[in-house]
Amino acid sequence: MSSTVVEPESPDLVCELDNVQGMVDALTSVRWKRYQDAVLELSEHGIVLIVEDTGCLQAKVYLQRELFVRYDYSANGRPRFGVSLGLFVDCLNTFCIPGHSSTIEFQYPGPDMQLLLKSTDSLSACTYAEIRTRIPDTISWDYNFEPVGSTPISFTVKSSALKEAIDDLEWPGSSIQITLQPTPPSVTFKGEGHGDLQIDFMYYANTDLLVAFNCDQIVSHRYKYKFLRATTSNIPSSVIKDNRGSKLTIGRGGMLKVQHLVSVVRPSGSHSHVDSSGYQQPSRIAYIEFFVKPEVVEDNVNDS
Repeated sequence: MSSTVVEPESPDLVCELDNVQGMVDALTSVRWKRYQDAVLELSEHGIVLIVEDTGCLQAKVYLQRELFVRYDYSANGRPRFGVSLGLFVDCLNTFCIPGHSSTIEFQYPGPDMQLLLKSTDSLSACTYAEIRTRIPDTISWDYNFEPVGSTPISFTVKSSALKEAIDDLEWPGSSIQITLQPTPPSVTFKGEGHGDLQIDFMYYANTDLLVAFNCDQIVSHRYKYKFLRATTSNIPSSVIKDNRGSKLTIGRGGMLKVQHLVSVVRPSGSHSHVDSSGYQQPSRIAYIEFFVKPEVVEDNVNDS
């Protein structure tokens, strides 16, 4: 009588990252409130983490496979699973050792569909964690971003200046109007509350702050302050320190896309190459994207 040995199925993904702190910085960028659910999507190209809020704000963290020192992918299709973003970040933080660049292994799925994490730096000791996953909720709205006309309407501003401007415009429950105009080339942030506050970025007057500008028509849209602030509230200190640029693009219907770049370079490794716009080797960068829906101005319905 013969018995059949059932081989355990190989995991969809086993990968290793040599800079856990860089991943923590990237994920913290999209952690705008204490309790958030996130969806992770795996593919042969890397890992994408998606979070959203009330159908008006969506954020994505792109961790390309080039960021990992090992990336073994064997799944069919693109597996998705849900996790608590706060729990995921807090768990990763336990693998971060001050002054030391830790290497961590990720595996999905575990025997009970967990996300498994394991330190790989030492043969004598190992930190191990399991994160329970769940069936992900359906993403509630289509983030499909379409440009306005043939010329993308966009500008790149130093991340520190963008964060400072949005922080300064805080009015409880207010909205922020963003206006771009080609002549003179400038970007205006205007907040209204108990009074008005306006911040102007003039392209030719200060190219150290407004480092790129593309606009061939006047464009103006309003956005809820709490959603706009979420795009900059947790920018990592490394981005501010490196004086990188954040790119903002306005698409069809006023959809706002905000992009940040977070370094995932191993600190003890080779020096990164950053140009005047704050851009770095693409293989060692995590891409952060926010999509913010504009406010709907009901008065426009009655305009003739």
